[in-house]
Amino acid sequence: MMSRADVWGVRPAEQLSPYPCDVIAPTHSRRRLRGVDIDAPTDVVYRWLCQLRAAPYSYDLVDNKGHRSPRVPLPWCWDLEIGQSVCNVFTLESFQFNEHLTIKTSPRGAELFGDVATTYQVAARGRQHSRLLAVVCYPTPTTSLQRLKSWLLGWGNLVMMRKQLRTLGRLAAAEHAASGEASSATA
Repeated sequence: MMSRADVWGVRPAEQLSPYPCDVIAPTHSRRRLRGVDIDAPTDVVYRWLCQLRAAPYSYDLVDNKGHRSPRVPLPWCWDLEIGQSVCNVFTLESFQFNEHLTIKTSPRGAELFGDVATTYQVAARGRQHSRLLAVVCYPTPTTSLQRLKSWLLGWGNLVMMRKQLRTLGRLAAAEHAASGEASSATA
């Protein structure tokens, strides 16, 4: 049974769809899903999603040692390779350009959060709009202490990831709007 912390901004069909993280998820895993609509095409959203290599784009004081996540795209983030660090505690497991990034906790990340696999998926909603989903797979807790930790992490993940997805969406939409203004000014 999913709690309010497990699903935010996600449509029923999206809850039932398979995602790349399902393949690398821990045995007997559960999911947390988050989603946002973004006023930018998939290629722009995906470029911002790749910025997770540089910073978490959530509450920087909490999860980025007080350093502000970059507000301009860093082109080196787009050179993806399996095994690269993402958000300091994840490792890139698979990707498909303009479609998804799938990550798994690194050994350091697993100490903090457990064995977690996450897919960030970008889908077109027309030519100028996108849908960004984050699907987090985590082991089903079996003890009372694990259930408490999972419950706490679920609410924490909701707060942090909601901020992250909204921030990435805002930055992608601003970039897209600026590029539209720039192209209309040169026409």
